[in-house]
Amino acid sequence: MVKIINKEEIAQYIDYQAQPTPWHTVTQEQINQFADCTLDQQFIHTDPVAAKATPFGSTIAHGFLSLSMLSHFAEDYSLMIKGFYMGLNAGFDKVRFLQPVKVDSHIRAHAKTLTIEEKKPGQFRISTEVTVEIEGCDTPALVAQWISVQMVK
Repeated sequence: MVKIINKEEIAQYIDYQAQPTPWHTVTQEQINQFADCTLDQQFIHTDPVAAKATPFGSTIAHGFLSLSMLSHFAEDYSLMIKGFYMGLNAGFDKVRFLQPVKVDSHIRAHAKTLTIEEKKPGQFRISTEVTVEIEGCDTPALVAQWISVQMVK
């Protein structure tokens, strides 16, 4: 759940560790839709029969699909500064794909706020370390340092 904070409280939320998000099941339909959208039809993603013969034993989600799920997960872990009216994705300082996400896996995000800086009056740059966990796996799917900007009235 999004946590609303006051500007005066920002310092208290550096190194803030949010609760893990709810689990999300990555389905073959979702993988296929992502493949269609990105024009990445590699068999390891879209052909369950051929993918079964690989070391993974099944299709796997695109790494960028797993990364794009951060937008969904952010709805549950984000901090929002009171007066927020618009948010912008400013990119990533670091992204590492560590473990493929097999079809029908359950994934969730763990997020830690690293920095919150007011770059201009009413414009806050937030750096968040996000780890996407795969249920039952010791190695995360990915770790990313995501930069966002919040516009605040």
